Amino acid sequence: MKIESLDLPDEVIRFYLDSGIKELYPPQAQTIEKGLLEGNNMLAAIPTASGKTLLAELAMLKAIANGGKALYIVPLRALATEKFERFRSFSSIAIKNGGLKVGISTGDFESRDEWLGSNDIIVATSEKTDSLLRNETSWMQEITTIVVDEVHLLDSANRGPTLEVTLTKLMKLNPGCQIIALSATVGNAYEVADWLKAKLVLSEWRPTDLHEGVYYGGNINFRSSQKRIDAPTQDDAVNILLDTLKDGGQCLVFESSRKNCVAFAKRAGNKVSELLDKPTRRSLDEIVEQIVESGETEATNVLAQCVRNGTAFHHAGLNSAHRRLVEDGFRDNKIKMICSTPTLAAGLNLPARRVIVKSYRRYDPNYGMQPIPVLDYKQMAGRAGRPHLDPYGESVLIAKSYDEMAGLFDNYIDSGAEDIWSKLGTENALRTHILSTIVNGFATTRDGLMEFIESTFFAHQNDTWGIVEVVDECLDFLRDNKMLEGEVTLLPTVLGRLVSTLYIDPLSGAYIVDGLKKAENITDLTLLHLICKTPDMRQLYMRSNDYEIINDFVMSHSDEFAEIPPRSREIDYEWFLGEVKTALLILDWINEKSLEQITRKFNVGEGDVHAFSDIAVWLMHSTSRLAGLISPELSNDAVSKAVVLEKRIHYGASPELIELVSIRGIGRVRARKLYDNGLKTVADIRKSNLDKVSTLIGQKTAAKLFSEIGIHLKLSSDDSGKVSSKTMGSLMENEQMTFSDFEK
Repeated sequence: MKIESLDLPDEVIRFYLDSGIKELYPPQAQTIEKGLLEGNNMLAAIPTASGKTLLAELAMLKAIANGGKALYIVPLRALATEKFERFRSFSSIAIKNGGLKVGISTGDFESRDEWLGSNDIIVATSEKTDSLLRNETSWMQEITTIVVDEVHLLDSANRGPTLEVTLTKLMKLNPGCQIIALSATVGNAYEVADWLKAKLVLSEWRPTDLHEGVYYGGNINFRSSQKRIDAPTQDDAVNILLDTLKDGGQCLVFESSRKNCVAFAKRAGNKVSELLDKPTRRSLDEIVEQIVESGETEATNVLAQCVRNGTAFHHAGLNSAHRRLVEDGFRDNKIKMICSTPTLAAGLNLPARRVIVKSYRRYDPNYGMQPIPVLDYKQMAGRAGRPHLDPYGESVLIAKSYDEMAGLFDNYIDSGAEDIWSKLGTENALRTHILSTIVNGFATTRDGLMEFIESTFFAHQNDTWGIVEVVDECLDFLRDNKMLEGEVTLLPTVLGRLVSTLYIDPLSGAYIVDGLKKAENITDLTLLHLICKTPDMRQLYMRSNDYEIINDFVMSHSDEFAEIPPRSREIDYEWFLGEVKTALLILDWINEKSLEQITRKFNVGEGDVHAFSDIAVWLMHSTSRLAGLISPELSNDAVSKAVVLEKRIHYGASPELIELVSIRGIGRVRARKLYDNGLKTVADIRKSNLDKVSTLIGQKTAAKLFSEIGIHLKLSSDDSGKVSSKTMGSLMENEQMTFSDFEK
């Protein structure tokens, strides 16, 4: 099917023709034939790289040309950014006066983001979409096309319930809206399509053939052929990797843990480096330089050495800058191999000639090492084969025996992905969504609430009589904690509305409110422990040598905790110690301990520290709002303490640095250098000069700093190319700006 034959505006047709897309892939053509451009709901369950995103684009652009507005829902922030950058290219399509506009929203769960309403396409995570509904954002009712990327995540215990309830609400809010659901792996696609009232396109077609095999006995064994692999090393995976590179391909390797990822990248790099030419080495050196500049821990040096050798590792412990550099380096074919935990398979567009699933078992804290689901394997294998670059793609599992090889063929290669099942039927999943459903008026009685639940994917798969007791338990909990009132008509209280709009679990709200009321001496530690007690906070695991140290800390700071469970309740007390350990990580962060110190002490990565701090900022903001609501009942000024702590956690800084770190580009390390050298405020910097500031934080950063605070420098270059400055004292004196002018 030709692009120019589609029922689309001429400008859209021309855009795709100019992009080199002249003809649709077979599954894309099938979707068009089933009414994609006529407004029919669609579920496209087609392989990775088969053109799912193009289907969404065509539907969105058709809707916008007809005066509509599109919402594109993704599971991950990184994927949101990738899609946003792609959709921004539509600004040149003149199907609207003033041009087509694209917006993105992934954070700040208490914001309505009304400004996004001026955009034609809005990209958001499922959690952010849920929060926009909770905050009753007006433009949500204007949405005419909803795209749900990676819809198989309905099966996720963490993200699934939010995605499910959000879709249910959107279908009720906008009953005429077109829904386009996308996935590469849905076992029970017919069931999901039926729930969405969608036409189903189910296809195995790929633009590059996928060959799935198992390595054993020196060969990659496919169902109908073998490929011999030379063995220059004792490591099977390294040998398969080297074979890939010698054939001009790139490789993704999936490992079961971060530690194993790093170890393999280091081990493989020793051999991969021997295959690199000089231009590639120079390009890699440039990436290494950026890696070193954007990291502060020993892990930075390890990653830099791997990249220098043409390999890399990728997991959630890396900071965002390092993840981006690794991904871009791989896309540009400079980095030849990435060894990753399964995070990389969850939506990022990083295909490779060959995918090696080095370990098909993953650690489960309850059951030890367990085989991964087929769905996870299919997600990894689907990354094999770069469209328009590779003649084919290969995924390779590794077996140690013939019987294991036979089992891998049966259980993974020849097996379909598991059915996806709703995870909405537990109290932990339902509690928050029941409150938000009542707050937003989607239900005002118990019967109305059950009617709403009847519209969910859970009810589509199960009889709802089994969930009635859980619903009643949630309602009782919300009443007991003064978030709901009424038996017949369900009315949210002021506290209930606030908890819902703050986007926290009602149990988190109950813990925080109860703790604030019980605490006699509210300190930074009191508040940090309160947020670390909540189910919304990630928990650090206790290691054997932690118990004595943290228990001693608790004993010496016992008056700062709202409540300490008795040691006789061993499980509760151990969980409490884990909460304290997590609070101590945040405490080290705000007391300006270096990232190297924190990552070593708590055995985490830079990315983990930032993830903990992001959650803590959100929860501390919630704490300040909740404290403000119940402030007449509190003996301490918990509100002001929480407000200051929120800023300190955001910047990872002591109170005296807040003014400096609020300046864009001045992080806590640079702010400390300025402060310790007498430049303690913006006014101090304005009275200083560029040369002095440059010696502390570098010339480029200093120039940007002065620009940020409204001082326009007259810069010149000497013969060596170094930037120098004229004396600017009089200019500074004439600048009448205050901190509030540039704080934002």
